[in-house]
Amino acid sequence: MSPSRPLRADARRNREALLTTAREMFLGGEADTGVEEIARHAGVSVGTLYRHFATREALVEAVYRQEVDELCAAPAALLGQYAPDEALRRFLLLLVDHAAIGKGMAEALESIMITDSPVFDDARTRMAQSLDELLAAGAAAATIRGDVNGRTLLRAMGGVCEMRAIGGWQEEARQITAILFDGLRRVTPTVRAT
Repeated sequence: MSPSRPLRADARRNREALLTTAREMFLGGEADTGVEEIARHAGVSVGTLYRHFATREALVEAVYRQEVDELCAAPAALLGQYAPDEALRRFLLLLVDHAAIGKGMAEALESIMITDSPVFDDARTRMAQSLDELLAAGAAAATIRGDVNGRTLLRAMGGVCEMRAIGGWQEEARQITAILFDGLRRVTPTVRAT
């Protein structure tokens, strides 16, 4: 299948059904699910699955890329709806949610960690760019400090999200994210009379 040629409507539906089914199964804890079972649940043949995804790893990678695509589309929508500082706060919480998805897919993602796939480097780059966009908007509005870049903030959030190995981690991660966000807010210092 040529990547430059658009998919026919039925092929597009089949591909989306495969991605949706695989995502649900991986997130549901069925990380070791075979391609036959994914195809069956998606209502397509195994041959159809292999026409879209050459290997199981290619399917896992596509599911993860779709998650990252959705996440990295959020800043534009958030900035269209909220003030820049609120948009940044909401995106930081989306990163916590993304880490929860990553936890659900962790076993499935392990299968592509041993390949030469650039999927994780690409994801980190795109997430840092999304944060750069939000930080720049906040700095321009004078509500977010201007001396932090997206890559640094992503590293800080990575530390917060590493807590996902602990049961009940999300609530604490949200609290730490709130503290981190407070540190990013630009506060005009008060001048004391002498």
